[in-house]
Amino acid sequence: MSNPPMYGKLEALDREVHANLKLDPVKSVAPRVAGMNSIFITAIEFQDACREFPIVFVRAGEPVNGRQEIAPLAVLGLKPGSNLFVKGDEWTGNYVPAYVRRYPFAMARIEGAGDNLAICFDREWGAFSNEAGEALFANGEPTEFLLNAKKFLEHFEQETERTRLVCQKLAELDLFTDMRFEASLPDGEKLDVEGFLALNEEKYHALTDAQVLELHRLGLIALIEMHRVSMGNMNRLANRYIAPPAA
Repeated sequence: MSNPPMYGKLEALDREVHANLKLDPVKSVAPRVAGMNSIFITAIEFQDACREFPIVFVRAGEPVNGRQEIAPLAVLGLKPGSNLFVKGDEWTGNYVPAYVRRYPFAMARIEGAGDNLAICFDREWGAFSNEAGEALFANGEPTEFLLNAKKFLEHFEQETERTRLVCQKLAELDLFTDMRFEASLPDGEKLDVEGFLALNEEKYHALTDAQVLELHRLGLIALIEMHRVSMGNMNRLANRYIAPPAA
């Protein structure tokens, strides 16, 4: 089982093996994303995310049957390993992406289980113990706490699949282009951000009326506009690297 970004070691939950496992839900997960300068978001999150983060796209994984998967990311920092929305143990942004909110749980495919998804947890997360916290099982059955987590995970997986289809449609219309962002800070440091994809404005404006109508009916025009608006946050992120003047 592969471990996605933010996770240490995923392990499938088992009502017998983990009968006494508990989770301290108060422990902040912000340090887990302190070194991540971007994070996956689903299409349904664009409305909230676009107010704070640049929303960009990346090529995800290896092409399958000649088709390259595309995924959206919220940009959290313009330098490798830099997350401008984490300070100590605190997430300082107004919006917390669902990818972060689902931690320390995740849905994952288990080898030999076909396409079935299992609820997994990060075995390395220090908030798990057998002594204190929210119980995951009681009398061999999932507790309400775990059932609520399962519901959230299932919704996240549904929105992830919807997002995959959204990006697939935009890719079919060849609406992505490689982007580059450059900024110079007052101290002379230059920021050069590459490796992301953004909307190809020329191809977008060249769409036929029929294509635009289809995008509108699918609700994708609104998502495209949220992406376009969000790109203004690139300069806001760059400005956050400017150190305050010395007293």
